[in-house]
Amino acid sequence: MKRHRIVSAAAAIALVVVLAHARDAAADQLVVLCSNGLKAVLDDLIPKFERATKHTVAAKYGLAAALEQRIEGGEAFDVAFVTPAVMDNLVAHGKISASTRTTIARSGLALAVKAGTPKRDVSTADAFKRALLSAKSIAYAKQGASGIAFAALIQRLGIADDLKAKSRLTATGEEVSAAVVNGDVELGVLPLSEILPVKGEEVLAQFPSELQSYIVMVGGVSAASTHASAGRELVGYLTAPAALPVIKAKGMEK
Repeated sequence: MKRHRIVSAAAAIALVVVLAHARDAAADQLVVLCSNGLKAVLDDLIPKFERATKHTVAAKYGLAAALEQRIEGGEAFDVAFVTPAVMDNLVAHGKISASTRTTIARSGLALAVKAGTPKRDVSTADAFKRALLSAKSIAYAKQGASGIAFAALIQRLGIADDLKAKSRLTATGEEVSAAVVNGDVELGVLPLSEILPVKGEEVLAQFPSELQSYIVMVGGVSAASTHASAGRELVGYLTAPAALPVIKAKGMEK
């Protein structure tokens, strides 16, 4: 009888081990390429997604334009979160499954200042324009979606030439934040979602409503992914109602 109990216990343990291996075998490892505009959201939600699904996620961040070049160059990935124009190009070139294209969230543009900087009113178009003209220096990412939108805006306002000498065009949004935090520039232009997570940097204000531009983040699953089902799970997780509080807390909206 005692030997029977030992055998039964051993069998039970073996079954647990087999089930654990089966569970792990069913879990996928996802490679995600994500625009910096959605980084704060993913940093919060990915660990929760991993706990809920047992999948694991390796996220790589960068400018949407740079990610597009990497994907077009053949870099392997399972899910991408980029701007609409980039996503549409990737779909057209067969890199992303068209049926998986999903809008995740958007973030308005804002002016960043070093923490502790006295605030000033930029709530109207005129006040905003005066703030730019009186600023000693301004930084924005030349190839970033926010930088491209800002360049178009100051051209429309007729002040592009006035700001040229005091503008610092950076390669990335991280460089904009670093310049603001270090006191190298007075103002930085970034999506709200990229300002809020940075220690030592504060939001002076979002752009006035009549001048506002939104940086939209769109997700899609690689047409070549061997983990397409898990990729769709991740996209669905980010668009589920439970994700909305995190999206709002990180400076984004639906």
